[in-house]
Amino acid sequence: QVQLVESGGGLVQPGGSLRLSCTASGSIISIATMGWYRQAPGKERELVAAIASSTNNADSVKGRFTISRDNAKNTVYLQMNSLKPEDTAVYYCYAHITSQPFGSWNNYWGQGTQVTVSS
Repeated sequence: QVQLVESGGGLVQPGGSLRLSCTASGSIISIATMGWYRQAPGKERELVAAIASSTNNADSVKGRFTISRDNAKNTVYLQMNSLKPEDTAVYYCYAHITSQPFGSWNNYWGQGTQVTVSS
């Protein structure tokens, strides 16, 4: 079994920063794409950023957000800067992983972490 555990969410003032982390554990053979989605109340879940396994310990800047990963730690990060109230949402980590037994590929999701941007 594979589990994704997220951390780093919380309450932050507009213009502030947060760093989200998500670590995968279990009988992992290989992790392909990892990334982050978010969902605000009454809205659909939307993709924030994704990163391939070949991008190890290197930043991928997407506007105010930066995604990175550490393959040795099975961890993906989302650095969020200059946060705005419209960034308020539950942020979900995901990863495409093959695992034991059988070596089957599946998409896995974290439980979600709340990010609230408010003064």
